[in-house]
Amino acid sequence: MQDEPQDPFSDEPDDDDDQLAAEPLSETERAEIIEDLTSLEVYQTLLEPTGVRGLVIECPDCREPHYFEWGLLKSNLRHLLESNRPRLHEPAYDPDPTQYVSWDYARGYTDGVQDASGVEE
Repeated sequence: MQDEPQDPFSDEPDDDDDQLAAEPLSETERAEIIEDLTSLEVYQTLLEPTGVRGLVIECPDCREPHYFEWGLLKSNLRHLLESNRPRLHEPAYDPDPTQYVSWDYARGYTDGVQDASGVEE
């Protein structure tokens, strides 16, 4: 059983994505993705109990907000690490924007919790 969406056009013969060689991620890019995955674990741990379902990300391609639940976002980043290419993305169906926060909000919230508890990174 797979927990990620599949490309509905992956079997088509003219699928340009299959013909493009994926550029290997640089060590810096890999380190950034691993850091993002670690941060997501912390964000989810702190924010999920408050009713936050995931993060909203402004899509650079379509310039619209995309809402990602915690598991899907982590799965997408793991896929990028393994395959060197992002997944086909699809916006969530009818998300409630009040249940999602931005990366900046999640980072600031986490920093605030750590400051209040005296925890150093």
